[in-house]
Amino acid sequence: MAMTMVEKILAKASGKSTVTPGENIWIDVDVLMTHDVCGPGTIGIFKKEFGEDARVWDREKIVLIPDHYIFTADKRANRNVDILRDFAQEQNIKYFYDIIDRSNFKANPDYKGVCHVALAQEGHTRPGEVLFGTDSHTCNAGAFGQFATGIGNTDAAFILGTGKLLVKVPATMRFVLNGEMPDYLLAKDLILQIIGDISVSGATYRTMEFAGETVEQMTMEERMTLCNMVIEAGGKNGVIAADETTFKYLQGRTD
Repeated sequence: MAMTMVEKILAKASGKSTVTPGENIWIDVDVLMTHDVCGPGTIGIFKKEFGEDARVWDREKIVLIPDHYIFTADKRANRNVDILRDFAQEQNIKYFYDIIDRSNFKANPDYKGVCHVALAQEGHTRPGEVLFGTDSHTCNAGAFGQFATGIGNTDAAFILGTGKLLVKVPATMRFVLNGEMPDYLLAKDLILQIIGDISVSGATYRTMEFAGETVEQMTMEERMTLCNMVIEAGGKNGVIAADETTFKYLQGRTD
């Protein structure tokens, strides 16, 4: 039986030859992202369940990005960023995008910004991989032809310790979009129209796959906009097949 794009990705990540919608499978994780909102809670659960001296499963597959509670005088908000920074140093995390230049304790001119944009710009979004993040709009990364979705702190902590997660294979809704977009419409308008048509629960725990000539003509930023918003229809993830536009964007950003 033929499989959808996401089913093929999940089958590969599980080591199985085939998977079917509704099936519960253990999968290997390629990238875990957490930020300053959920990171402290994730780290706390990790240390509680795996031990204060536990080591993460792979320091090069974890991305820490402070992007919510930043550049503020609120001490509690700054503490969230401090917790990420301390954990990154303790675990020697390769990808921690600090807001502070540690050489002079001033704003880092190389700060990467919002986590979903940074993941793409820094080369962490790769076709065929599995990416989880502690943010509901992690589905943004599905624009690169990968399985990307948001998770909670407990699941993220489990991934920190094991590199694996139990997931239910989602069914797929495929949206084939043809025709040329008029200049006065944006990708945001398109996805809002789709959500309006199917309702805010119309894709609950389903993959929303986008295809067709309209999508093929879109930039990566426009494709990310489509995938970013699937959560607003209850979607598990959004996905778009990788093509020349995808590979051109990734060139120089990732191996």
